[in-house]
Amino acid sequence: MVAERAGVSPSAVSRVFTPGASVSPKTEEKVRKAVAELGYRPNVLARAMVSGRSRIIGLVIAYLENQFYPEVLEKLSNALQAQGYHILVFMASSETGEIDEVVEQILDYQVDGIVLASVSLSSDLASRCQAAGVPVVMFNRFQDIDGLSAVTSDNAGGARRVGQFLIAGGHERIAYIAGWEGASTQRDREAGFRAALAEGGRTLFARACGNFEREPTAGAVRELFAGQEGDRPDAVFVAGDQMALFAMDVLRFELGLSVPGDVSVVGFDDVPSASWLSYQLTTVRQQAALMVERTVAALLSAIETPQAANPTHEAIEAPLILRASARVPEGWKT
Repeated sequence: MVAERAGVSPSAVSRVFTPGASVSPKTEEKVRKAVAELGYRPNVLARAMVSGRSRIIGLVIAYLENQFYPEVLEKLSNALQAQGYHILVFMASSETGEIDEVVEQILDYQVDGIVLASVSLSSDLASRCQAAGVPVVMFNRFQDIDGLSAVTSDNAGGARRVGQFLIAGGHERIAYIAGWEGASTQRDREAGFRAALAEGGRTLFARACGNFEREPTAGAVRELFAGQEGDRPDAVFVAGDQMALFAMDVLRFELGLSVPGDVSVVGFDDVPSASWLSYQLTTVRQQAALMVERTVAALLSAIETPQAANPTHEAIEAPLILRASARVPEGWKT
């Protein structure tokens, strides 16, 4: 009916609604005009059954409280839509068992691929995804499982830079607030930070865990700063910006300390509020746009040329962004 109204062939109508297909502007204009007049809606699911491709990508994400992830979600959705794909979002806790259950549900939707954002997958379910021909790319998390690609920041390298920065700033009592212990991002950041301290002849003065959550972070700050002035940290590296902002609130408004006068604070992520005048957080930047670009490229490559897929782990450079929450060493170069 649309083809008849537009005066074109049925195949021309099909090409108009097929992402990436070649069609002249004049033909597309005729088809879309006919579609509008007839109130026609293309049956995406029926077309998927014929082509064997749903053009849907499943996204599993653990939380959206961290400002980094809403930004990633928007960028990922826009990047995939530009390639003719759409995302189906599923929320899951960080527990592997629940994530496996969610991924099994996603497979029922006949998705073309899966992105796991800051969550982990069991090796058994990873194998099942591979057997089903559904490529999986991990975002901001890494697992050493055959067949899984991953795109992360250079967490260890970025955190190493923080350690060097704080040592160069003359800090003597350097503490660390960890995120969730099960996360590869947390482990890599702490490892890189400790390595820098060791290279500078230092050891970690104190450590507490904030678990990437508000109340545990507040408790961690109170624990670290319970002593007298000479017995408490003069610098704190926090494994994520969200925790770093919580920590600064407790330090300044509950404990009455000056940042950076009494204590320097450095985070990791560079979320939008890190640059607000009320925080001015020195932090390590995760280059979200570039991470999304590489994630989409890896996923689409695996979907479109599965026989040539070569799973890789790409760690994107994570630069240190200097603001006002930490003392800047004289002559320091970023």
